[in-house]
Amino acid sequence: MALKGVNMKKYDYLVVGSGLFGAVFAHEAKEKGKKVLVIDKRPNIAGNVYTEDIEGIHVHKYGAHIFHTNNRRVWEYVNRFSAFNRFTNSPVANYHGELYSLPFNMYTFNRMWGVVTPQEAAARIEEQRKAAGITEPKNLEEQAISLVGTDIYEKLIKGYTQKQWGRPCRELPAFIIRRLPVRLTFDNNYFNALYQGIPIGGYTKLVQNLLGDIEVRLGVDYLEKKQELDALAEKVIYTGPIDAYFDYSLGLLEYRSVRFETEVLDMPNFQGNAAVNYTDAETPWTRIIEHKWFEFGKDAEGNDLPKTVISREYSSEWKQGDEPYYPVNDEKNQALYARYKELSASEKDVIFGGRLGEYKYYDMDAVIESALVLCGKELG
Repeated sequence: MALKGVNMKKYDYLVVGSGLFGAVFAHEAKEKGKKVLVIDKRPNIAGNVYTEDIEGIHVHKYGAHIFHTNNRRVWEYVNRFSAFNRFTNSPVANYHGELYSLPFNMYTFNRMWGVVTPQEAAARIEEQRKAAGITEPKNLEEQAISLVGTDIYEKLIKGYTQKQWGRPCRELPAFIIRRLPVRLTFDNNYFNALYQGIPIGGYTKLVQNLLGDIEVRLGVDYLEKKQELDALAEKVIYTGPIDAYFDYSLGLLEYRSVRFETEVLDMPNFQGNAAVNYTDAETPWTRIIEHKWFEFGKDAEGNDLPKTVISREYSSEWKQGDEPYYPVNDEKNQALYARYKELSASEKDVIFGGRLGEYKYYDMDAVIESALVLCGKELG
């Protein structure tokens, strides 16, 4: 029997957003016996990792997602909800029809300069770095040249990066490219990760398994019905944009957005690789994804499907109404986020998490780890 004057709410947690952060928290809360409601304004679960079935191919609707991690705890966790294949990310760079291996490795250096030994490649990079006079890189351009030399920067980094960020490389911070893999070996695995792959059956299936029989309501905009929805639960886990939560009262945080043009082609094989980056400035798209190659590693298997699905990606400046993808983590935006974070501290029954809630670019393993850390603090 409820105590007189005590407001007994229907749910312990309202989880706003059914992406990885929200789904992991919802799963763990349910395991602890909590009553959970998950809502999402999209018509589907899984946030940006949503995959839809087209012609028997799991299409990454909001951009390519390749799971990779060195965190054994996270790897074992996701494998509870889906088996993973052994996909290795080995993109190709296309510069005006010249094809280069990514990450930058001995295949790249041989194609660019004709060198055949690691010593020759290292000497060429050092020669170009010295010629550029860079000691302490102050921006992305200088950081890139110091890592791989001027030739590779001009052909394989400059145009692609400026399309991606909509800004000259000299105006971008050096840290964006510090993790750029450069190898004096023939290893063409882009990620330096112990564990890597794609969920068999697609990411939507993985998130479905996380959510299990938890109540999910789709097509529900939390901010439009905030008062009504808040009344349902003791606490809110909010994974939407933090500035939107506060009605942009301190100003808009900046993002880069992405537009996708997806086509079904009447052929079994369009480009022979999951990802081809177009690194010249003139090609309007940044890359083309051929989705079948995320799951079919051998030509014979993939070619059994008579059709293929490709997506061209176009990077764009974000404006209200667009889907926010990449936070622009420069000093101005970080300072504005710090003010929003301070404001969020006054929301005692709301926890902000995930890429948009924390205004932070997260790899998938890091967002899952972050959600699990929160679960440890919040759920015990």
